[in-house]
Amino acid sequence: MNRRRNVKIIATLGPASDTPDMIRKLFDAGVDVFRLNMSHLDHKGLKRVHAAVRQVEKEVGRPIGILVDLQGPKLRIGEFKDGSVELKAGARFRLDTSKKAGDATRAPLPHPAIFDAVSAGQTLLLDDGKIRLHVMGKGRDHIDTEVEVGGKLSNRKGVSLPDTMLPLAALTEKDRSDLDAALDLGVDWVALSFIQRPDDVAEARKIARGRAAVMAKIEKPQALAHLEEIIEISDAIMVARGDLGVELPLEHVPGWQKRLTRAARRSGKPVVVATQMLESMISSPTPTRAEVSDVATAVFEGADAIMLSAESAAGDYPVEAVTMMDRVAQSVENDPTYPGIIYAQRTEPEATGADAISAAAHSVADTLNAAAIVCWTNSGSTGLRAARERPLFPIIALTPVHATARRLALVWGLHCVLTEDAKDLDDLSERACRIAFQEGFAEPGQRIVVTAGVPLGTPGATNMLRVAFVGRRSAD
Repeated sequence: MNRRRNVKIIATLGPASDTPDMIRKLFDAGVDVFRLNMSHLDHKGLKRVHAAVRQVEKEVGRPIGILVDLQGPKLRIGEFKDGSVELKAGARFRLDTSKKAGDATRAPLPHPAIFDAVSAGQTLLLDDGKIRLHVMGKGRDHIDTEVEVGGKLSNRKGVSLPDTMLPLAALTEKDRSDLDAALDLGVDWVALSFIQRPDDVAEARKIARGRAAVMAKIEKPQALAHLEEIIEISDAIMVARGDLGVELPLEHVPGWQKRLTRAARRSGKPVVVATQMLESMISSPTPTRAEVSDVATAVFEGADAIMLSAESAAGDYPVEAVTMMDRVAQSVENDPTYPGIIYAQRTEPEATGADAISAAAHSVADTLNAAAIVCWTNSGSTGLRAARERPLFPIIALTPVHATARRLALVWGLHCVLTEDAKDLDDLSERACRIAFQEGFAEPGQRIVVTAGVPLGTPGATNMLRVAFVGRRSAD
C-alpha cells in the first residue's frame, strides 16, 4: 500500500477500536503506527491488542509500528467527605499528609515528594489547571495556599507543579513492569511520560537495551530547560500539548510546538505532534475548522507524525477521524506553498560521510528529477538521514530487519519494504529498481538514486551513492 503522503499517522487503540476488524479499517484509512496507552491497559490487554495489530500486519503485508505509552507518575489529591468541594478565590486552602477526608479548608495529598520540593511563591494547579493555588508557606507535613482561581474540586483530581522540579523518577514500579511486558512482546517504540531531565530517558534506555526505540514526551516545563540533552539521548520526541498546556500559559504552547519540532528536525530525530488534534470528532463526524488548521500547521512544520488519542480510542467516529487526518495531510502536502516552507526549514548536514551521502542523494535526485531515493538500511540510521533531508519525492527504505521496518514506519516520508540483504552491488541496484517499480514509485525509463553502506550489511555505514535506471527487466 502506497500512502502518497510523507507525514505519518498514529492512532491510539481503545474500547472503540481495538478489535482486529477495526484495526484493519484504521490501517486502510491511513494509520501507520498504533499507540497502546498503558494508563488504560493491563498486561493481558496489552498482549491481546499487540497480537491483533500483528495479525493485521500479516494480512496487509506491510510493516506496522506499535508504540506503547507508559503512564508515568500520577499526582492526585485524596478524597473529600462529600465527594467534592467548592473553592472560592481568595480563600485559604491547606494540603496535608493526613489520610482524613478533605473539606472546603483542606485536602489530603499523598505524595511526600511534593512537600519536600515545593516552595513559597510557587503555583499548584489542580484538575488540569482549572484550579490555581498560590503557595503561601509550608511545614513538614502541610502546604498552605491561597486560592487564586477557584471552582469545584472533586475526589482524586490531578496535581501539577509548573514551577517545581520534583525529585521523582519518570519510571514508577508500574511503568517498569509495563516496560518489561512491552519489551518481551517486541514492541517498536516506548513513550516515556513525566520527563524532567535527561537522566529520566537514560534510565529507560538502559532497561530497553535497544530492544525498542525510546520516545521522550515533552509535557513538563522542566524538560524545556534540558531540551537539547533530552533530544540527544532520545530516539524521538513527542510534543504532548495537553499536559504541556496545563503547566505552561496556553498562549506559549504554539511557539514551543514549533521550537520543539525544529529542534528535533535539526538533530535528525523523529517528532510527533499529539493531543486534541481532532478532539471534537470524539462525538462528531466532522471536525472544527480550527482543528483542521491545527493538523495542517503540524504538517506544514514537517512533523514526522501526527497523533489521535481519544478520537480513535474511545470516540464514536475512529475511522472518520483517521480519514479526515489523512485528507488534511495530503491536501497540505499538495499545496503550492508546502515545498517552499519545508525547504526553508532544512538544516545543514553534519560533517560525517553518511550525512554527506544523504545530502548528496537529495541533490542528485533533485537534479535528475529522479522517481525516488532508495536507501538500504539495517539499523535504520540511513533511513533517518534520508528523511532528515525532507526531499519532496518518495523515499523507499529497504531492510531485512523486521524491527527496523516497524520503527521506521513512524518516520517522515519513509516507505518501508522488507527484503533480503543485497548479495552484491549489482543485486543492490537491480533489486532497488524492481522494488521501486513494484511499489508504484517508478516506471521503466525513470531513474532512482540508491544509497547504501559498503561492505553490504554494515550497520550505520552509509558511504555509497548510485544512480540506477529502471529498465523493462524491473517490470518483469
